[in-house]
Amino acid sequence: RPDRRQRERLDMQKRHKPEEQAIEILRGNDRGGYTVPTPGLYPYQWNWDSVFAALGFAVFDRGRAWQEIETLFEGQWADGMVPHIVFRKNDPSYFPGPDIWKSNTDPRSSGHSQPPVAASVILTLAKTGGKDDVARARRLFPKLIASHRWWHDYRDPDRTGLVGIIHPWESGRDNCPDWDIGMDRIVVPDDLGPYHRRDTDHVDADERPTVQQYDRFLTIVKFGRECGWNHRKIAAEGPFFMADPGVQFTLMRADRDLLELGRLLGETFDEGEIEGWIELSQQGALSMWNGDIEAFVARDLRVGGFSTALTNASMLAFYAGAGTGDQLGLLAGHGREILDICEYGFPSWDPRHEAFECRRYWRGPVWSVMNYMIAIGLEEHGYAGMAERLRNDCRRLPELSGFYEYFDPLSGEGLGGPDFTWTAAIYLALGRGLDPALAKV
Repeated sequence: RPDRRQRERLDMQKRHKPEEQAIEILRGNDRGGYTVPTPGLYPYQWNWDSVFAALGFAVFDRGRAWQEIETLFEGQWADGMVPHIVFRKNDPSYFPGPDIWKSNTDPRSSGHSQPPVAASVILTLAKTGGKDDVARARRLFPKLIASHRWWHDYRDPDRTGLVGIIHPWESGRDNCPDWDIGMDRIVVPDDLGPYHRRDTDHVDADERPTVQQYDRFLTIVKFGRECGWNHRKIAAEGPFFMADPGVQFTLMRADRDLLELGRLLGETFDEGEIEGWIELSQQGALSMWNGDIEAFVARDLRVGGFSTALTNASMLAFYAGAGTGDQLGLLAGHGREILDICEYGFPSWDPRHEAFECRRYWRGPVWSVMNYMIAIGLEEHGYAGMAERLRNDCRRLPELSGFYEYFDPLSGEGLGGPDFTWTAAIYLALGRGLDPALAKV
């Protein structure tokens, strides 16, 4: 049953068409060249949030769509990394802010990255646009090359074809149970110090990470800060280093899309370098296959061991074109069973597993951006029915509950931050055919 805040938003929705409301959300979250995911809870520019925001802006303002990505890349580090947060201004409503990260960059930013989806979205914009879109994609192309090279150099230093992440936040799926095996080994230091987290000032605590999880999150940040964000040292010695199917599969897709983009633009670049990344990653991805549960899952790169359940990131294997035909067939079978259980898909953790929590951040709820990518992959591999189901859920969930950050897969209740940028953006993009699997312009 909707609470007061949801009733107010639903009343507003009755007065406006959902498309109009989605556009209003993007405009309302615009801070002058970049958007915040939602006011209060996330007051800065987030990496993959901004990239998906560009898909929404592209429906009604192409110039503003490109500006969103261009301002994100203004925060790119000299080594090629695109940080997960760009701190455009100091906002005390968010913790941990720039004074905790101490990245010593201009603009100030966080010390790690997020799933590399930019090349894929830029390819979509270039293929569905005109001359200006191609020109702006061409200006960003060298930055994309540098970003991808950073992932392969700094997150796969041993050239295994399997990239690692140094923090659950780098995955974008912050407190998914995937990370529990790595997080449980982290020893919180006595000098971590007191802190006041701000997320629970805006959202119910039962929808957010626990205190114990947050202590471990900040322990990883402390290590990075104290070693000056030396990413080779962090990958080798940091308290957390895990393979993430979400990052692995979005990077694999983005490498393919980067190669296609370069050819589309007529750029001169080292095609062999990218082809090498693609070939090596195909082999590396196979080491994430957990035969016991018949799915690609997270893997601890420090001491070994697999996560214990299928997630929405597992389903991105279709998006990446990863795995064997038999493996993808098994994944599709799991997907059908899970969608039969859930009124709304695709949940971020397997509802057949005891750790499933339908309301808590990344431990069960549905996320529109994940559905968008999963549906592309399913469509491309011949699972059109499941793909259509996920696209429909991306549309009907906001229409039912408002444009929330994430949704309960059983009831459809909106959870997390309200008036959320990427939920609105995906709603608009799907309504106007900005989906490469359907080849609509």
